[in-house]
Amino acid sequence: MKRILLTKVIGIVLLAFLVGIGFYKPVQQYINIPQTMTFFEDRHAFIDVLPANTTFKKVEDSILSIAEEQGEEEKTLLLTSQQEGEEELTLQVGNFPVKKVDVKVLSEFRVRPGGQSIGVKLNTLGVLVVGHHLVNTKNGDESPAEKADIQVGDIITKINGQTIKKLSDVASFIEKAGKQNTELHLTVLRENEMLEKKIKPLQDKGDESYRIGLYIRDSAAGIGTLTFYHPESKKYGALGHVISDMDTKKPIVVNHGEILESSVTSIEKGSNGNPGEKLARFSNNNKAIGNITRNSPFGIFGKLTTPVENNILDKDLPIALSHEVKEGPAKILTVVEGNKVETFDVEVVSSVPQKFPATKGLVIKVTDPKLLEKTGGIVQGMSGSPIIQDEKVIGAVTHVFVNDPTSGYGVHIEWMLNEAGINIYEEDRSGKRVAS
Repeated sequence: MKRILLTKVIGIVLLAFLVGIGFYKPVQQYINIPQTMTFFEDRHAFIDVLPANTTFKKVEDSILSIAEEQGEEEKTLLLTSQQEGEEELTLQVGNFPVKKVDVKVLSEFRVRPGGQSIGVKLNTLGVLVVGHHLVNTKNGDESPAEKADIQVGDIITKINGQTIKKLSDVASFIEKAGKQNTELHLTVLRENEMLEKKIKPLQDKGDESYRIGLYIRDSAAGIGTLTFYHPESKKYGALGHVISDMDTKKPIVVNHGEILESSVTSIEKGSNGNPGEKLARFSNNNKAIGNITRNSPFGIFGKLTTPVENNILDKDLPIALSHEVKEGPAKILTVVEGNKVETFDVEVVSSVPQKFPATKGLVIKVTDPKLLEKTGGIVQGMSGSPIIQDEKVIGAVTHVFVNDPTSGYGVHIEWMLNEAGINIYEEDRSGKRVAS
């Protein structure tokens, strides 16, 4: 009995010790040190708030030079990358290792910043269901689509086994099935799942045409801003956020699309509770300058067929990773009149050093008096405007705060590059950046 009691007491003491040591400041400091660090060649990184008695051990022929900044109780390590490569840095107290940090140094990566106003045309995969309506038949009002469990947001990809690409493809099937008094076999995409549905057209007694009780759409159009262009791969990124259907509020699944040059004709100024908007028109020649192959939470992506210039910063700039972005002054490139790209002052209010792709990693505030006077801050159509800090591309404007149009969210550039299929972390054997 005494042995059991003693075991319990020892267990409680050990548990209390383990919990207590977790609150011990030096332990917390070591826990907070990242296990991996990635930055570019000829740049700096910090490991700060270290206990003062911490030392370090690095490999011979290190890719790093390390400087120590010693305080009374804490110290900071300044890491400077001397060449690209990988290295394990060991932090220790005396000869006892307490933390290992994997350091990866990348060769510098550059993109061409955008800022141009672009027109966007998207064609959906199949046709998108955006609503239901009743068919006025001799037997009263009926809804064949609801009876067949076809829902708003569904995408009709095939009818009777034949691929549907546009609205005009649907009418002939409905009319033929109606006259033959037969059912249509629909293949429907719903939330990444293919479903098979049967629906029977009904004749409307008003105009005697056959209907299935659906409102459908096969395309969408709008405007936005080009974020970046990668000359080597010809890949681009724009908008910084997904394009959703205005009725279903669901992301549009792209079959194909294109971007065009556009010109801003006027601005509806934003105010608290009422986001503003750029009004623009597509270029007169209606000529596409690139295609759209992907519509994702991080924007639209594809390849440019016609190189474009912003005539203000037409040079390749290095990018900054999310943990390299700092709070403070920055600039955005955007168009507020015609097709003239201008720079405007903003402030990075906060930046989240994200380890994995995520939206809304930045909060920015417009500080430029000219832009505030013209637009009231961030307006619709400004999405995708590149954010520049210390001559580096750090991200893109994405959303405005409805109750404060001077401020909004941004997305880090590394996630847009990732969505574009540009791998900033790997190179092929020829030394060129991988961009599949």
